[in-house]
Amino acid sequence: MTKADLVEQVADVIGPRVTKKDCGLVVDAFLNAVKDTLARGDHIEIRGFGPFKVPHRKACTARNPRRGEPVEVPPRVAPVFKPSRHLSSRVDRGSGVAGAKEPFEAAAGL
Repeated sequence: MTKADLVEQVADVIGPRVTKKDCGLVVDAFLNAVKDTLARGDHIEIRGFGPFKVPHRKACTARNPRRGEPVEVPPRVAPVFKPSRHLSSRVDRGSGVAGAKEPFEAAAGL
């Protein structure tokens, strides 16, 4: 799904009261808020979806898999997203993976 597809889907859910251009502005504003917050080093938690965090990774020594020689990896920060249990179970149910429980079975604990 592209950003344009997302904007179109949001516009379809809202209905004819809001234009696709306005939905595009809302989606852009949301994504920019996420980017700015992560760039400051803060985290964002969206209940039922998951947290976006920026962990600080320490410097370490790794190995070049081809030659086996040690390589120094500098410290860095990288954005990370961890899906919530709710999102993970919803994706698992919708994926058609063998062993995934149906919503009724999951609620009943079967």
